[in-house]
Amino acid sequence: MITDVHTQLSPDDIACLPEEVVSYIKALESEMSRITAENNLMLEEIRLLRARRFAPSSEKSAYLANQQMLFNEAEYIFRKDIPEPDVEEVTVRRVKQSGKRETDLSGLPIRRIDYELDEDERICPECEGILHKVDVDIRREIEYIPATVEVIEHATHIYGCRHCQVSSDSTPIISAVSPKALFRGSLVTPSLLAQIITDKYLYHLPLYRQERALAADGLTLSRQTMSNWLVQSSEQLLGVVYEQMKQKLLQGSLIHADETTVQVLREDNRQAQNKSYMWLYRSGSDATHPLVLYEYQPSRSHRCPKDFLSGYSGFLQSDGYKAYQMLGDDIKVVCCWAHVRRKFTEAYEAVEDSKRAGSTAETAIQLVNRLFAYERQFADMGATERKAARMEMSLPVAEELFAWAESVSVLPKAKLGKAIAYMRSIKSYLLEVFSDGRLELSNNRAERSIKPFVLGRKNWLFSNTPRGADTSAVLFSIVETARENRLLVYEYFKYLFEQLPNITTSDLGSIMPWSDTLPDHVKVPTAY
Repeated sequence: MITDVHTQLSPDDIACLPEEVVSYIKALESEMSRITAENNLMLEEIRLLRARRFAPSSEKSAYLANQQMLFNEAEYIFRKDIPEPDVEEVTVRRVKQSGKRETDLSGLPIRRIDYELDEDERICPECEGILHKVDVDIRREIEYIPATVEVIEHATHIYGCRHCQVSSDSTPIISAVSPKALFRGSLVTPSLLAQIITDKYLYHLPLYRQERALAADGLTLSRQTMSNWLVQSSEQLLGVVYEQMKQKLLQGSLIHADETTVQVLREDNRQAQNKSYMWLYRSGSDATHPLVLYEYQPSRSHRCPKDFLSGYSGFLQSDGYKAYQMLGDDIKVVCCWAHVRRKFTEAYEAVEDSKRAGSTAETAIQLVNRLFAYERQFADMGATERKAARMEMSLPVAEELFAWAESVSVLPKAKLGKAIAYMRSIKSYLLEVFSDGRLELSNNRAERSIKPFVLGRKNWLFSNTPRGADTSAVLFSIVETARENRLLVYEYFKYLFEQLPNITTSDLGSIMPWSDTLPDHVKVPTAY
């Protein structure tokens, strides 16, 4: 190689070469170094892409290999040469316990069908005496009752006075009291609208599939009509519920945040291919009643969370996206250690298989894993006790990790170099987690809450208009908040639509997901 030839030349040999030749050799060496570095980076990318495509989706390292014993213990500790120990045989009468089937069925209504002998059949075939009941053999089955569709006619009777009609210039007309319709002139009922919302936003069933399912039940209902109902329900009824949820969220002291892309086809001054975003904000572990809110925005600017969190003062847990770090002094940003580990895992997967054990990337993963191992030990502690334990045990590990990062020499564009640069750029936000025991080491709480939207997006792919995206934000927010508060989504929406047209703003507190006055039929049975 050129580099080898140059290295073998003595200073006297180099001095004898023409200056043009020396310059040319140095230029070739520089080019060779650049090509080698680029080649190494491309090999890293190829190894990482292969790992993402073919390897299990996990952030494990060789450091955790011994954890496999938990699942393959018999294979690990099997020794044929060791005899079995002598045991004393003990007879124990087993007491029958309630099995999982009983647990699974305990929240369901029971319809009992008794099969008995008629009076004339209760005769003993031997002595012709009267038979008496000695036992009951019970067999349980699950009956499925499919949905039924029917038309409800609300006949509001109107009354007038015949005497006044004859003897007076004006006749009093009095109508019976009847519940208000959801939307004027619409066929939709609380139960139908609740089912459409549940199917779309909980079970991710697009409207065109619901259209087919309803047609099979004998109801011809276009997806356009259903879409109109969803938008109307969000703008005319559920918007006030969403605002109440938002106000309660901002009154807390800890919020998790995340964002993901969403495509909106028809948006002013934007092409259909432009990325828009669904932002997520949710309550933390300290909340008595969990809250999950989505908000649609056409951009990923820091103005989006800044406007949404206006008036909020407290902690905000997020990933390392810089927009969250530009929200003002009232908001203390806490970054996610799971994202740090994810970066180092990518660097680990980019290393050749034969060189992974004991690699620099594995060293970083081991240190981060120690932090998470401590967190599992602190799980049952109170906030004050957890903070003290973190300061004593976790903080020194974090400081060791940052000290290690300062000592490592690595190319900035390599995966490991990027991981280290990412971690160092958010150092103060990562260390903020040790300032309060209520904070969590990761932002996984927000990532779990945004996943339902991501799963739904795979089915319906995009929103036609910003109004549709705003509607999805409101409905997803109520669906996920209801689930977090152990409410039955369909029953809760049905209850909302029965109450909202007939109550005032001052009564909204009684129908919110955290209300103690919600009826029992909207709550998940305690057995589940």
